[in-house]
Amino acid sequence: MIETTVDDRLVATVTVNNPGQRNALGNAGKRELAEAIERVSATDGLRVIILTGAGDKSFIGGANLNEMATFVRHDASEGPTLTHRVCEAIRRAPVPVLARINGWCLGAGLEIAASCDMRAAADTARFGMPEVLFGLPSGMEACLLPQLIGWGKTRELVFTGRHIDCAEAAACGLIERVALPEELDQAIEDWVAAILKAGPNAIRAQKELIRDWERMSIADAVQQGIRAVAAAHGTEETKRLMGAFVARRKKGPDGA
Repeated sequence: MIETTVDDRLVATVTVNNPGQRNALGNAGKRELAEAIERVSATDGLRVIILTGAGDKSFIGGANLNEMATFVRHDASEGPTLTHRVCEAIRRAPVPVLARINGWCLGAGLEIAASCDMRAAADTARFGMPEVLFGLPSGMEACLLPQLIGWGKTRELVFTGRHIDCAEAAACGLIERVALPEELDQAIEDWVAAILKAGPNAIRAQKELIRDWERMSIADAVQQGIRAVAAAHGTEETKRLMGAFVARRKKGPDGA
């Protein structure tokens, strides 16, 4: 169900391949996805991870409802725990994880997308947290939604279970980029190319700092940032990139 590739630029693509069921994830699929992300995150020199769904209809259409219907009260923690494991693997990945959202993005799928660092979506994509319509609250990484879209929009999604279209998702800050379906790959590639131009160590330090910002007070986050910036100065990477910039400035706009 989960396919992983790593290209010669050390850009990994992780694909949920179950299009016949909207790329829905049962417990086995969640476990496999978490393991795939954990495994690819350990790749030496990895630069970026792209997460997507197979086909052109769905990113991840949520959990497997047929499986969930068999769960027993007070003995159904495995599924939510595995959803969290996937999301935590994404958040702990040492490099940016880009969500390529090519269609339905519901429930656990939206939690997974919210855990990614950036989200680009086809303009045909649809989003929602429909759990209450099935007698369940939205849990796990749904708690990330307020920092993306605010408390009011979060309450609207989790209380009503309504779907929103791509335009509304972009307007509330749930996604960063919208593209025509045939241009979605290029939108993702634009981000990849920009990240690859940056220093790989700087990108990894930035990913770690963002996680620090989420859990620290402003005062502590500032001090953590001071330490991170100070540690980066004088490294080979910093010298190389700063030296190249200075050399370009000396050449002037015409390169002479």
